Amino acid sequence: MNIGELEAVARSLVAPGKGILAADESAPTIEKRFKAIDLPSTEENRRGTGNLLFTTRAFRSSSAA
Repeated sequence: MNIGELEAVARSLVAPGKGILAADESAPTIEKRFKAIDLPSTEENRRGTGNLLFTTRAFRSSSAA
């Protein structure tokens, strides 16, 4: 990748309405969130929450490149 291509990628990441989503919460962080809603912090619940987030139509349309 040359410098021009790299600059184009960087500009596209910071364009209005675009960005990077950090969706890799630590186990202690997600456990706090789950405790607040009285949900056990199991692997199944953590995976389900991530799947729900990334398969929700409104999320996909607002995060599409």
